[in-house]
Amino acid sequence: MKVTFLFLACVVLLGLSSGGQADELKKHFYKKLCPQAEDMVQDLVWASVKNNSTLPAKLLRLFFHDCFVRGCDASVLLDSTANITAEKDAIPNRSLAGFEVIDQVKAALEKACPGRVSCADIVALAARDSVSYQFQKPLWEVKTGRRDGNVSLASEALADIPSPGANFTTLVQQFDSKNLDVKDLVVLSGAHTIGVGHCGIIRNRLYNFTGKGDTDPSLNATYAATLKKQCSPTDRTTTVEMDPGSSLSFDDHYYVILKQKEGLFQSDSALLTDGKSSKIVDKLLDSGDFFDAFGKSITRMGNIGVLTGTDGQIRSNCHAVNR
Repeated sequence: MKVTFLFLACVVLLGLSSGGQADELKKHFYKKLCPQAEDMVQDLVWASVKNNSTLPAKLLRLFFHDCFVRGCDASVLLDSTANITAEKDAIPNRSLAGFEVIDQVKAALEKACPGRVSCADIVALAARDSVSYQFQKPLWEVKTGRRDGNVSLASEALADIPSPGANFTTLVQQFDSKNLDVKDLVVLSGAHTIGVGHCGIIRNRLYNFTGKGDTDPSLNATYAATLKKQCSPTDRTTTVEMDPGSSLSFDDHYYVILKQKEGLFQSDSALLTDGKSSKIVDKLLDSGDFFDAFGKSITRMGNIGVLTGTDGQIRSNCHAVNR
């Protein structure tokens, strides 16, 4: 999804100061362990995106939702058990997709290099490679060496993944708890340039913003009218483009519509309610600045709470911890 990313819909942090060992991630971590690993991930992900142009938004969102709960440890991939409801079954994660691509890549790597490549690194690489397909070259560098976590709790996902209805103050607090700053917040929100959101997420914003049958005044009136034609007051399932007319192209257009008060979520519009944030939005209207900034911010995000060395494990199946 364009990531109902819900803002991303982000919050307790497991940042670098909380068990993260980002300094142990490195370029080409698998050079000796599985030399072909990164090429295999790219080839398989690009082949999938070639046949399904909606995958970049889905895989990017999967990476976001993984990192914001317990850090980038592939805990979002674990299935629920008889006794534990896992992250993927938490309300903010029920619309996540792209798992089949991760599974395909993992199966290929297990065949080539059993027990060597983590699910967490596959998620990080797949997010980068899926978005990069459009450009036929990697948009940012991904350091590897992450290991997989053993715990996944729906309650933590519900607490840690920010609501698309969050205000600016809440968003800043949530990002700060992950060692991410205001610029990271604005830059990573740019991921909403691809994908879709569900009508159920925005219907109150359209039809009952303050409980009086009104529409959010921060939303462009013409755009709100267009959305109402697509989303009825009771519609929870229809999807709408997060960046109308550009939802399959990773670019800086999100900031263009944001300035026109056409951000789909309240968390999008919130970026214009603060002077510093608004200035960052203006700067990111240059695609060159956006691509460079996005690479830096998503790299910072990819360092959150990583497990390295002997921490965690290398799962043989991304859906379950090793026994």
